[in-house]
Amino acid sequence: MNYFTRKLAAFFALTKPRVIELLLITTVPVMILAERGIPNLWLVLATLIGGALSAGSANSFNSIIDTDIDKVMGRTQKRPLVTGEITKRSAVIFASAIGVISVIWLGLLVNWLSALLALSAELFYIFVYTLLLKRRTPQNIVWGGAAGAMPVLIGFSAVTNTLSWSALVLFVIIFLWTPPHYWPLSMKYLDDYKAAGVPMLPVVADSVAVGKQIVLYSYVMVLSTFALIPVAPMGWIYLVVALVGGIWFIVESHKLFNKAKSGANLNPMRLFHFSISYLTALFIAIGVDPLLFFAIY
Repeated sequence: MNYFTRKLAAFFALTKPRVIELLLITTVPVMILAERGIPNLWLVLATLIGGALSAGSANSFNSIIDTDIDKVMGRTQKRPLVTGEITKRSAVIFASAIGVISVIWLGLLVNWLSALLALSAELFYIFVYTLLLKRRTPQNIVWGGAAGAMPVLIGFSAVTNTLSWSALVLFVIIFLWTPPHYWPLSMKYLDDYKAAGVPMLPVVADSVAVGKQIVLYSYVMVLSTFALIPVAPMGWIYLVVALVGGIWFIVESHKLFNKAKSGANLNPMRLFHFSISYLTALFIAIGVDPLLFFAIY
């Protein structure tokens, strides 16, 4: 790999593309729901590019601020700021540039409401989650989920240039999904978080207490998915996916909790990976359901 390609790959890695991928999975179905059909494809592309740039900027600043933590944690020791592939100064310039570009891009090519929402999400993630909450409270990921839930608002506003109760319910679903999604990962990498001094819930509470919180959030999150049915409104495809997927999510969360209570070896990554599949299936249903209605009627 030549110098230019290596540097390009390093800056790409700085944006945490796997996190961005998950955010974008939720955006397109919401745009379809807002349109009640296929939205303008150029609008979709512009929204995805702007959203990816905004999330990439926020993730890059997160990496800059947390370089000291990343040096300690085994799963993050190969990030470009830790290895020295990118200097801190270059990372700051890059993160600032794509952040500014994202706001201008969304404002000019989508609408200024979407641009404002993207900017708000980025600032919240940097200043509230990363700088204020992450190293101070085990509730960090709970409130940090607000930033991860913003893409659904951005996608909805991109089509309608406004927000609605449907958008708010979608926001709540992602917000409530984040803790039972991320806490299993924190359980897996408990020693890393301890070494880094980050008070994730599994660091300050035993596995039984964490498992109980995961179960409670799972129930509330699944219940929140049904609120979309009368508000959006949604049809039978979404209902079936929400029901089957929700029951499965609750069952998986109980399995983790029961293992914690019995003292058995935990496999928290099973729930972590399933939570991603669950969210993906749920949002595919959110996109397919109105398309089916449109095709029939």
